[in-house]
Amino acid sequence: MAATVITIANHKGGVGKTTSTASIASALALRGKRVLTIDLDAQQNLSFTLTLNEDPESSIYDALVKDAPLPIVRIRENLDLVPASLELARAEIDLSTKIAREGLLKTLLEDHIDNYDFVIIDCPPSLGIITTNALVASSQLFIPLTAEALPLKGLTMLDDVVNEVKRRVNPNLSLGGVFFTRFNNRKLNKEVVEAINNRYGDKVFKTKIRENITLAEMPLTGQTIFEYDSRSNGAKDYAALADEIIKRFNP
Repeated sequence: MAATVITIANHKGGVGKTTSTASIASALALRGKRVLTIDLDAQQNLSFTLTLNEDPESSIYDALVKDAPLPIVRIRENLDLVPASLELARAEIDLSTKIAREGLLKTLLEDHIDNYDFVIIDCPPSLGIITTNALVASSQLFIPLTAEALPLKGLTMLDDVVNEVKRRVNPNLSLGGVFFTRFNNRKLNKEVVEAINNRYGDKVFKTKIRENITLAEMPLTGQTIFEYDSRSNGAKDYAALADEIIKRFNP
């Protein structure tokens, strides 16, 4: 059975896209699921978080722009990575003349999709051609949100992009889930959760990722949250979220 391909995206920065990608992927791998992560952000945060390596021999840029093979690196048991490079910062320009440029990532994945249970794509905080490639290649979009303010305008823009991709290029794309990061029990958080629940209904995951200092410390260690502190709230919350994802998409 082909992998469930998930894009984790939100064009608002600071909502925990990379931490969530790394932690969800690690939790799924620990549960015996075969997982491929793809770093599509020129900041290389996912690549650095999982490997501490900022200078890969080959990156997703080479595959997208130079027609190189997809550079898959084994980094943990059941967990592989396609790393990013700083060159991705100019990919929007370099891809502008490519034929069918929105579907390049999907084409690259075709030979690998049956090797995994999940492919999880970490996107830059923008809605350009790189994020569009992720959405075209995916069947599910996950949106991480902080509950500190109600970003309805931004969510509307993201919804519009998803609907356009679905209408024009990828009819199989759907909103797979919304989840909260850096959550606490302040009154504002609860009001935001209520509003998002009203907007997205059963698409909102029950698990909330609580504010947790270990999640901020983890990227500097080259360890997953489960290796760094398996007893932390961050590890417990992402493990619970992974269980929800398995139940919903890979029972």
